[in-house]
Amino acid sequence: MRIPAALMSLFASACAGTRGPPLAVAPKVDGNPDGKGLNGFLLDWYRTEPRGVVVKPQRQVLAEFFTSMLILSSRFKYKPAIGVTNYLYYVDGDWSLSLISPEEWSEERRAGFVGVCVLHADMTWTITPSDLVGENNDVTAAIAGFYDAFVETLDSDLALEDVLPFYVRRMPYWQRLHASALSRSIRGTVTLADQASTSCRDWQALLPTFDATLLAHETGVHDSNE
Repeated sequence: MRIPAALMSLFASACAGTRGPPLAVAPKVDGNPDGKGLNGFLLDWYRTEPRGVVVKPQRQVLAEFFTSMLILSSRFKYKPAIGVTNYLYYVDGDWSLSLISPEEWSEERRAGFVGVCVLHADMTWTITPSDLVGENNDVTAAIAGFYDAFVETLDSDLALEDVLPFYVRRMPYWQRLHASALSRSIRGTVTLADQASTSCRDWQALLPTFDATLLAHETGVHDSNE
């Protein structure tokens, strides 16, 4: 399957697998995940507070929401740092984020390389897609499956804020913390743009036909102080 030029623009303006829709969200509640000490949790919460949140084009908001949820749906056990290069892989039906580049992995890992991922100060993620994205392979098929689920998530009369992953109990600690940070960032962006009441279906109407350009990359609006 080849991705039409319209999901490359939504990677390009912000990819999980066929394992299900973007993570279902629970009501916005505070929590102390995984029994982490209160002081440690509060410090982590402070360090993931979105900074430099600004108004962005609606397509970019969707792209970064899509891309960020793809990355946060992957497996990783380390604390992501702003501006640091990360690598997303899809191997044997699993998404994983790593600090190890494809050149340092096996051929199997290289065949599942999705792209280079960067966390920004506003707690959104962007991806520079690998050359595999858009070709006829498992990586492209998995991204397409995640995209379909993302579109389905937006098929609602709820406001966008109401489907953001402020707190998802089943997510691991760092993924959960960063999903909450992403939610606060997107909420800030749409509030600044006076779009807080815009329904998910109105946002959905802005989506292109599946195309790897949906993946948000680094040409968008971000804080210059990163």
